[in-house]
Amino acid sequence: MTAASTPAAPAPAAYPSRVLAQARFETATLLRNGEQLLVAVLLPAAVLVALVHAHAVPLGTGRRVDLAVPGILALCVISSAFTGQAISTAFDRRYGVLRLLGVTPLGRTGLLLAKAVAVLVVVAVQFAVIGALAAAMGWEPAVRGIPAAIVSTLLGTWAFVALALLLGGTLRAEGVLALANLVWVALLGLGGVVVAGTELPDSMAPVVRLLPSAALGDSLRTALVTGRALPGGWLVLTLWAVLATLLARRFFRWSD
Repeated sequence: MTAASTPAAPAPAAYPSRVLAQARFETATLLRNGEQLLVAVLLPAAVLVALVHAHAVPLGTGRRVDLAVPGILALCVISSAFTGQAISTAFDRRYGVLRLLGVTPLGRTGLLLAKAVAVLVVVAVQFAVIGALAAAMGWEPAVRGIPAAIVSTLLGTWAFVALALLLGGTLRAEGVLALANLVWVALLGLGGVVVAGTELPDSMAPVVRLLPSAALGDSLRTALVTGRALPGGWLVLTLWAVLATLLARRFFRWSD
């Protein structure tokens, strides 16, 4: 066969198709991971039950289940978007998976988008499970606040996926495993997630308000308890998301 008759190499798939294909793979990987499901569903469900019945933990004025559920939903986002993604990214990098992705047309931005889409699918599953459990416990969300809650969830997912890629793409896998779980525990207790920053000691409130965890928790509480948006929380989430995205694109390493 002459060079002139050699078939041309097939063109890469369209960019959205590449992102969606990777997102499907990421979603399947997350849903098959038993440890990830433990952190994503079982632990948040257990924390919800404990918060509703453990009156020693201050949640504010109102029905405890209504105050607790938004924080648990925020915890679900952090579990999937940050903890799970940071650990999976770090070990994919260690075992050479990311190096293979690095030579495909997907690219760094495509990887970030695919992971974000995959996390949104898992978060939707989490919200359905936690919402059903909460409804059985008498949860009555403010319906008019659902659009604001969706915006908060999207911004929170973006911010925490970007932070996960920054962590998982720069540190060694063992360090990421320890640090990601430590951060999850710290945010659960003192990050303004399930307990609003206003219920924490006054000396901590100014710092906690600037954390993406508190911004997400407060935004969801405001939306689902009072039916209003929290633009200040959205601004904090957006700033964290943009900064983490830029840093991840700059410092992300495809291999150890």
